[in-house]
Amino acid sequence: MSRLDVFADAAVVAKRNLIKIKRVPDLLVFTTLSPIMFVLLFAYVFGGAIDPAGGGGGYREFLIAGIFAQTVVFGATITGAGIADDVQKGIVDRFRSLPMSPSAVLAGRTLSDVVNNVIVLVVMGLTGLLVGWRIRTSFFEALWGFILLLVFAYAISWVMAWVGLIVPSPEVVNNASFVIIFPLTFVANTFVPLDTLPGPLKAFAEWNPVSAVTQAARNLFGNTDPNPLAPHPTAWPLVHPELYTLIWAAAVLIIFVPLANAQYRRSTSR
Repeated sequence: MSRLDVFADAAVVAKRNLIKIKRVPDLLVFTTLSPIMFVLLFAYVFGGAIDPAGGGGGYREFLIAGIFAQTVVFGATITGAGIADDVQKGIVDRFRSLPMSPSAVLAGRTLSDVVNNVIVLVVMGLTGLLVGWRIRTSFFEALWGFILLLVFAYAISWVMAWVGLIVPSPEVVNNASFVIIFPLTFVANTFVPLDTLPGPLKAFAEWNPVSAVTQAARNLFGNTDPNPLAPHPTAWPLVHPELYTLIWAAAVLIIFVPLANAQYRRSTSR
């Protein structure tokens, strides 16, 4: 089977998943409502307490990139839950019986979730503009910031694809993912400056890839200078956040794309 056939099969699977979102709009509604609630909650409930001198304005500039990073990482769990649901219902077995590339199923699933993340980022960006967030750099710098967020989320979606193939149900995927992703997104520079964290947590947060993608987005959106809540970092991952993000994304893809595809070939109906 040629590479063109693989891409064509992946496009068909991606289209199937996007049609599913269209027919079950609740999936997209709740995916977008959650980050909107986070933006409003943190911006107006905690913003005044964290940034009393600036009336919360500086915190809103600081916050939005962190909300972006948290949302796209949590959005990757949709991949795992969707695949687990397909395995549970026997749809994966039907795919395996068709004359199509096995890797196209997972590639199509992850690609469709990139589209979902694009929609979510657009909704969140508009919400951010409403609460006072602004992009203060060029169009291409901002575009690169959004692309980095999507690349990182795409890599994490392959981790979730592997998880979705080894656990028994979508509910378990959601619970297991929450236990791992929740601390990763909160023990980071997503919602508070790293200087407020105690020593061990600060060291972990500085090397946390979620901190790097958040820092990269802040830099590329121009939300770091001048902003007293976003002092210039000294740790290497945060001094070079774009490179560190790409290194992590590449490493995750190199490890989990083969793992997920191998697990897919071993999968049977549960």
